[in-house]
Amino acid sequence: MPKTLTQKILQKHSNDIVERDGQIVQCRVSLVLANDITAPLAIKSFHGMNAKRVFDKDKIALIMDHFTPQKDIDSANQVKTARAFAKEQNITHYYEGGACGVEHTFLPEQGLVGPGDLVVGADSHTCTYGALGAFATGMGSTDIAAAMALGETWFKVPPAIRVDYTGTMPRWLRSKDLILMLISAVGVDGALYKALEFGGPVIDRLPVEGRLTMANMAIEAGGKAGLFPVDELTRAYCAEHGRSGIDVSLTADKNAPYDQVVAIDVTGREPVVACPHLPSNVKPVSEVKNTHIQQVIIGSCTNGRISDMRDAAELLRGRKVDKNVRCIVLPSTPTVWKQCLREGLIEIFMDAGCIVGPCTCGPCLGGHMGILGDNERAVSTTNRNFKGRMGSLSSEVYLAGPVVAAASAVAGCVAGPEQIGA
Repeated sequence: MPKTLTQKILQKHSNDIVERDGQIVQCRVSLVLANDITAPLAIKSFHGMNAKRVFDKDKIALIMDHFTPQKDIDSANQVKTARAFAKEQNITHYYEGGACGVEHTFLPEQGLVGPGDLVVGADSHTCTYGALGAFATGMGSTDIAAAMALGETWFKVPPAIRVDYTGTMPRWLRSKDLILMLISAVGVDGALYKALEFGGPVIDRLPVEGRLTMANMAIEAGGKAGLFPVDELTRAYCAEHGRSGIDVSLTADKNAPYDQVVAIDVTGREPVVACPHLPSNVKPVSEVKNTHIQQVIIGSCTNGRISDMRDAAELLRGRKVDKNVRCIVLPSTPTVWKQCLREGLIEIFMDAGCIVGPCTCGPCLGGHMGILGDNERAVSTTNRNFKGRMGSLSSEVYLAGPVVAAASAVAGCVAGPEQIGA
């Protein structure tokens, strides 16, 4: 029977025969992830179920990225709890401080996730790793505690939606625009407990960093996972980042049983913006231009990679951030930060009047380093714009890619690159 990419990966990790969507299967996990917010809860549950040792010290990753550097006593104590657990369990992949980056950029960069893996994480954007052909999904901290103890968990095999992108990519269109177009088409619950499987000629040519951005936001359509086939681009990326055992191709079978097929033609499309207060409230940037803003965020697990930094720098080079806007740039890992430094991007950002900060999730979740005040508006390259997500309940967040974010910082309002003469 033909199988979806989702079914194939789950089968790889299960002794059960995966025969149909909706089936309950028990699966072995490749990696279990938690961060400084969710790890303490998982650790409490781990001890509460009287577990003594993690199933494999090399297959647990604890990444202290959300409130780094810690903003207050509570956040410092959260890290303290995770650090003590990592020491107690001799966990190999524990990261904090200057060795740490935003988890969903950091783990692929370190070669810790790859093709055919099954990854569970106590963070909803764990689905990012589907860009590398992994079945990766978020879970609650109690389920993560059980996975840390047992090395396995159960799944209901999700139906899959096939998404094909066709046409010619215009100059300023990027992967963030592609995923926002999809979320606009299906809604924030259109893929509820379903896997999104991306394909088509546009995807065949899309660099892996762009695929990571798209897989990251599968959850914003309600998706259980967002998956890309394993091709030559995947293998080259994994090899570059030290991942071994990647000489594989992994694709859905022809005539795989998809629940739905969505086709999106990108020809002639302009960059888009998700307006408050839903990622599905998507409009072309030209329809919301001149909406005044007070803040721009360029970074996060969605758009904090080196390609994103280069896009932002291209728009900011030789220009100045509007005097009424604070533009905050957060490269998502130390590796990205150092590459920005080598390429002169940090200087471009600072000359433009940006605030360049550490590798942190920070403002994305309304944590720190960029909180919005009453009635303030931001253009952000992050993944969510729910009411109060980035600060005051009366604030507004417009989601966009780095191209629109940088142009908006210069214009002082929501703007596309043409609006600033780019």
